[in-house]
Amino acid sequence: RAVELYERAAKLGVKEAHYNLGALYANGTDVEKDMAKAIRHYEAAAMGGDVAARKNLGCWEYKAGNFDLALQHMMMSVK
Repeated sequence: RAVELYERAAKLGVKEAHYNLGALYANGTDVEKDMAKAIRHYEAAAMGGDVAARKNLGCWEYKAGNFDLALQHMMMSVK
């Protein structure tokens, strides 16, 4: 039920809903683990100004070896 409500809120542009959906998909909590969906929701949250989502994107880019992009995300998250 929570996923359904988050999905509805995300469609309305609520950044916190996008962040929470990203966390659910990243961890596979109440949904099948899906990193593509997690990143998509984190990106939407980050574009809305969510600092934690921006930091998470930076961490994933770092782990993927995209150091320049990771640094950009991290710098945006601390501003």
